[in-house]
Amino acid sequence: MAFGRGGKMDGRRPSSTSSSFCTTTTVVVFVALCLVGAWMMTSSTVFPLEISSNKKPVVKQQPAPVNFGASQDNAGEGSEKFEDTDNNDATMPEEPNNKDATMEEKFTEKPEEKPEEKEPEVPTEKAETKDMFDDANGKSEGRSDDMKNDGDGEKSGEKKDDEITNESGDEKPDGESKDDQEEKPEGDATQEEQPQIEEKVEENGEKDQSSNSNEVFPDGAQSELLKESNTQNGSFPTQAAESKNEKEVQASSKSSGDATSYSWKLCNSSASTDYIPCLDNEKAIKKLRTTKHYEHRERHCPEEPPTCLVPLPEGYKRPIEWPRSRDKVWYSNVPHTRLAEYKGHQNWVKVSGDYLLFPGGGTQFKNGALHYIDTIQQALPDIAWGKRSRVILDVGCGVASFGGYMFDRDVLTMSFAPKDEHEAQVQFALERGIPAISAVMGTKRLPYPSRVFDVIHCARCRVPWHIEGGMLLLELNRLLRPGGYFVWSATPVYQKLPEDVEIWNAMSTLTKSMCWKMVNKTKDKLNQVGMVIFQKPMDNICYEKRSENNPPLCKESDDADAAWNVPLEACMHKLPVGSKVRGSKWPEFWPQRLEKTPFWIDGSKVGVYGKPANEDFEADNAHWKRVVSKSYVNGMGIDWSKVRNVMDMRAVYGGFAAALRDQKVWVMNIVPIDSPDTLPIIYERGLFGMYHDWCESLSTYPRTYDLLHADHLFSKLTKRCKLMAVFAEVDRVLRPQGKLIVRDTADTINELESMAKSLQWEVRMTYTKGNEGLLCVEKSMWRPKELDAST
Repeated sequence: MAFGRGGKMDGRRPSSTSSSFCTTTTVVVFVALCLVGAWMMTSSTVFPLEISSNKKPVVKQQPAPVNFGASQDNAGEGSEKFEDTDNNDATMPEEPNNKDATMEEKFTEKPEEKPEEKEPEVPTEKAETKDMFDDANGKSEGRSDDMKNDGDGEKSGEKKDDEITNESGDEKPDGESKDDQEEKPEGDATQEEQPQIEEKVEENGEKDQSSNSNEVFPDGAQSELLKESNTQNGSFPTQAAESKNEKEVQASSKSSGDATSYSWKLCNSSASTDYIPCLDNEKAIKKLRTTKHYEHRERHCPEEPPTCLVPLPEGYKRPIEWPRSRDKVWYSNVPHTRLAEYKGHQNWVKVSGDYLLFPGGGTQFKNGALHYIDTIQQALPDIAWGKRSRVILDVGCGVASFGGYMFDRDVLTMSFAPKDEHEAQVQFALERGIPAISAVMGTKRLPYPSRVFDVIHCARCRVPWHIEGGMLLLELNRLLRPGGYFVWSATPVYQKLPEDVEIWNAMSTLTKSMCWKMVNKTKDKLNQVGMVIFQKPMDNICYEKRSENNPPLCKESDDADAAWNVPLEACMHKLPVGSKVRGSKWPEFWPQRLEKTPFWIDGSKVGVYGKPANEDFEADNAHWKRVVSKSYVNGMGIDWSKVRNVMDMRAVYGGFAAALRDQKVWVMNIVPIDSPDTLPIIYERGLFGMYHDWCESLSTYPRTYDLLHADHLFSKLTKRCKLMAVFAEVDRVLRPQGKLIVRDTADTINELESMAKSLQWEVRMTYTKGNEGLLCVEKSMWRPKELDAST
């Protein structure tokens, strides 16, 4: 407000000089007092500051970010959000390609006051990415509430979409206008953390370093602060959180290391390219007092797990794909001819140029396994291959042609044989794409739970079933499902040599005392062999009626499911009593049993993830269906036509394996010995697996699996094992160009990625968000030059 001369204020002209002066003075004083009063009044009023246009926040449309399923610690939250703890800087780092880079202003809202939002259209690729990393199994053994929603069909899908909408901010509530956003103080803006997803597929195997110039994620310490901001502490982290974060970052930096901190050497073993640490421990084998019970074929693991790498055979090639691999494999991959010389006349294996050929024969089925399999079906129609009988055990499998052709009958066969003079027989089986492990019936129980196999088969398996109180046959009795069948095809069944007659008489007496019923004894005229089929009882009535307690019943305290390094005993376990006890009735026929919740799993038991067991099972099944179909099969760039042998290194309910049913693969489900014993559930579904301790080597040959899957395994192993030794075992088992998929904590993912890089593996995908991450790597053909003197 400006003022002119005093004479213009009242519009009058003065009559004299003195009166004009006085009047002017009076008016000036009056006006001055008015100005002072006006200033005092206006100084008590605060006018809103106008936000300059150059500081106006920019809101861009942003793809829905990925979120992990919440753990039980934050159950009930629809999605995990990360707030910016530094309110002085609302700048979001740009993604490496400068595409989709966004900075979004969000304002705190109470959930009950937030109006209903319109559901946006989520891009397909982003929705798939969400499913790839959304882990309904939780970060550890805990399971989130959204796991339950996974089984709710369309309702679950709607909730997931809502989570994406809320997190992406693509749509704002109707009551919040653009002007409102502009007038919000900058200090109230929150910033979402974008997931870091890197896909690296370089032909030269080297990682593109340019993608790391602008990391989307902050470093470990900042990530923890973002995580802490979800509490009610506002923008100020607590001292406890700061100290904890710094300790974790320091520990992580020490443990993770980089690609140059790992020194790999070649294993220096007499087994060379076929080295199995727990079966080729010559030092321990030499110290054995006896080998009468095949102790030298059992596991004898080194005190310190090896960290060396097994060399590749000269001229190693990518294995032939299934189903052609059932008939032939590359000779250079398994360069052994002794078995062809020894068993070639029985159509086990033959050498032909660059290939090893497998005519499909065996000692008891020279004219092919399929005819032999059908002969069993004709002898006992109730065996119903692929319906009633789904999971079987083949003892002394040779090159596993029996199990290989059982796939044609929709039957899954666990084959095993010792690492013996039948050179590399199990290795041949696995190279062909047929399930098998190296094991022997010696002094310890086999690594399987009780009452899980529908049928057990032995064709000239050379096991002395009748000796020492029938101890070895009693181990089969432990494994056989009540009402299951034992098919025995061997010379004592159909030949009349004195030794054969003696064995047959002993077997007849033993099986009768075990209450096994001989349901059929027949001959295969084409192959000129005979077979007998026994059935295990369904209840304890026969046991109670026996005149002699021989073989004796096991003590009540004897756990039939205990199978890891447990000595054999010549006793029988009582059969289950009660309609809700596992084994009291036969499972659903295949394939219904795959999806059916086992009858003995109900709401009265607590599942692995804390829910009622039946809900736990169903939610886990739905989760893995979604992840596998939308991510592993279609979202990772894996050519599944080149994948045959798969292992789930930490299976729970077998959901991962069940979700792969439509692929031409088989899955070995490993239940670690320190995990909840869910292996019986896996068998009940018509799948199979075994127990194992990942601090030791697996009883399999090198280069036998195309894909390994580990869900929150490695972080748990760090408490007991050296991670470098475990990763060396992964390298041993995995084929060159095979894939390893790991879901684990972010620190563990970083450490494993460093190890993979040090082995010159290709990092196909790496992902971290908060404390969770995912890694997909591909093994290379690289081998070190230096030998390890310790092996």
